Amino acid sequence: MPMSGPEDHVIKSEHTVNGPEYGLVKLTPQVVDIVREYGPGAIAGSFPDNRPPPSIKFGIGDVVAVSIFEAAAGGLFIPAEAGVRPGNFVSLPNQNVDSAGFITVPYAGAIKADGRTPSEIQQDIVKAIGNRAIEPQVVVSLITQNTSLISVLGEVNAPTRLTANAAGERVLDVISRAGGPKGQGWETWVTLERKGKRATVPFGALVYQPSNNVWVHPGDTIYVYREPQIFLAFGASGAQGQFPFDMWKINMAQAMAKAGGLLDAQAEPSGVYVYRREPRELAERLGVDCSKYVGPTVPIVYNADFRDPAAYFLATKFDMRDKDVLFAANAATVDTAKFLQFVRVVIATANDTIVTANNAQILKITSRQ
Repeated sequence: MPMSGPEDHVIKSEHTVNGPEYGLVKLTPQVVDIVREYGPGAIAGSFPDNRPPPSIKFGIGDVVAVSIFEAAAGGLFIPAEAGVRPGNFVSLPNQNVDSAGFITVPYAGAIKADGRTPSEIQQDIVKAIGNRAIEPQVVVSLITQNTSLISVLGEVNAPTRLTANAAGERVLDVISRAGGPKGQGWETWVTLERKGKRATVPFGALVYQPSNNVWVHPGDTIYVYREPQIFLAFGASGAQGQFPFDMWKINMAQAMAKAGGLLDAQAEPSGVYVYRREPRELAERLGVDCSKYVGPTVPIVYNADFRDPAAYFLATKFDMRDKDVLFAANAATVDTAKFLQFVRVVIATANDTIVTANNAQILKITSRQ
């Protein structure tokens, strides 16, 4: 008989003819808790170090200023006849950290600056001129920052490269400095890339789950883009098709409501399924035999039994993911009803043929009379 998808008993048999093998997982409180650990809030898991970023270090191309102080006039930099001065110090001309990573200080020579903090450079200069200057003190400061930068790209109001803040900033702080996201928050995704490693979360995960709002380090790249999240509904639901989340996350119960709920005269309440691919590690924790699967992800079919009243509580805790497929199977009696309807159509067609023949015979007899 015609139908909108596989029968309930076929899905539960885990038998497939042409498609990939899949694992069937029944929704239980334990399953829901395990799945929630692998939600889209992946930045906190990918970058677990929650310490503030390291101190900003100079790099090749940065513009540096050096000021040297002496305890009294008549030393190496401050002549005895200096007269009235604002202080016993001299400011050297600003200079770039050269391609070899050095700056030049008179009487101290070339000082390594690349990859070092101001205090480390100051100590080297003091050590180099300590025997010639009068109790020297040195202040090294960054004038133009050309290397410790953070790139913010994509769907923000002012894509740019920002200088790293010495006090440290988190992801939301940096996005705010770039003008904030252009689109609606629930349609926005944020990718953080650091040293070849990346993680992506919905923008809402940064706002509502503070653990994802991690510290940003110099050299990081933040990419903001818009991609509306959707799920697809098929089978014995009130409506079939593609439905947008219209929020940064929805649960299974909300998705069922968006799709019009289950059809009272058609749906099998124990045969509601969510199709998705899960990481192999998660599939193993769910008790799925992964030996027959190849690749980092495993096809999983989650089954909710809504004949059990408690299943609705589980559905409110089971979050949908982007591109999930929600399928409601037909009840077994639907095929019987379709068959009986087919029989009625056949009988009615036969009756119509007999009636038409009888009417033709009557018309023929009448015409002869």
